[in-house]
Amino acid sequence: MNLIAELTNVHEVEEAARGVLDGPVFDYVAGGAADEITVRWNVEKYRGLRLRPKVLEDVSSLRPEIDLLGQRLTMPILLAPTANHRLVHPEGELATARGAGLAGVTMVLSSGANTDITEVARVATQPLWFQLYVQHDRELNRDIVQHAVGAGAKVLCVTVDNPVEAARNREQRAAVKLPPGVDHPNYLGRPRAPRFTVSLDEVRPQKLDWALVEWLGSIAGVPVLLKGIMTPEDAERAIGIGAAGVIVSNHGGRALDTVPATIEALPAVVDRVAGRVPVLVDGGIRRGTDVLKALAYGATATLVGRPYLYGLAVGGAEGVAHVLKILRMEFLAAMALTGRPTIASIDRTVLW
Repeated sequence: MNLIAELTNVHEVEEAARGVLDGPVFDYVAGGAADEITVRWNVEKYRGLRLRPKVLEDVSSLRPEIDLLGQRLTMPILLAPTANHRLVHPEGELATARGAGLAGVTMVLSSGANTDITEVARVATQPLWFQLYVQHDRELNRDIVQHAVGAGAKVLCVTVDNPVEAARNREQRAAVKLPPGVDHPNYLGRPRAPRFTVSLDEVRPQKLDWALVEWLGSIAGVPVLLKGIMTPEDAERAIGIGAAGVIVSNHGGRALDTVPATIEALPAVVDRVAGRVPVLVDGGIRRGTDVLKALAYGATATLVGRPYLYGLAVGGAEGVAHVLKILRMEFLAAMALTGRPTIASIDRTVLW
């Protein structure tokens, strides 16, 4: 029996992954910062939003496609960058890219991936984006970006919300180690000074500022999005330094605990941006109705992280594709049941 085909929603996929993965690896994927309050809020706040049905609209032809940064997406869902896929499945990011291709979805490859972007690009059938954790060495940043863009990355997502590691207690207890021979090749085998220092005796954040991110934008040669924007003020500053878009993100609850859920932060950011650049959002999406709610608040597109990792654990490439197909089906049904046949027809009146 094909286990993944029997799973009807993301929650069932998560439970199946819990049974497949070693306990510490599951905790590494599922865990967040401190008491994991923001992790829970990310999911719960979507559940608290009520949808307004609209009947007798012609929804016989649904159009979920969007245009984003010169790319035509089959639906407003992308794969968020997550590290260390080889912990979850032997084929790692190669299986993830194949699954994204099966579902017609863009993958954002993490700089913490266990597979070089050139290898991922060989199996990808959808455009790839690349996420950068800014390093201490400026020239290493340049080389990583140029390597990624040279391999075909169409967009660079710069993570801006982690100048220091959070207290990820569940991850600390799990103490997961990469298997022998598995590393992070997108750092190009270069010696890396620690980006930051965190211990009981010392907390030393890295230097991560607007000038550095602006410099990255000047050398990238592709659109640059800033990932980790949670306030209107930071969104405005991002536009001011030339960002092509922002991703409303709280690092999946893995950075600062007790910050609001991303769906709570989204409306104010959207209002400030006022259509000047795309606004994407990640964190907490577990249903297609969540995608609809994010778009109702003005998001251009959404990203999912943990759900596809659970699919990867259970069914490899087919598991990733299955999760995305579930979300697509639920999203299309929600469009129809709220009387919204196109993306353009989704606005805040979808919400009660």
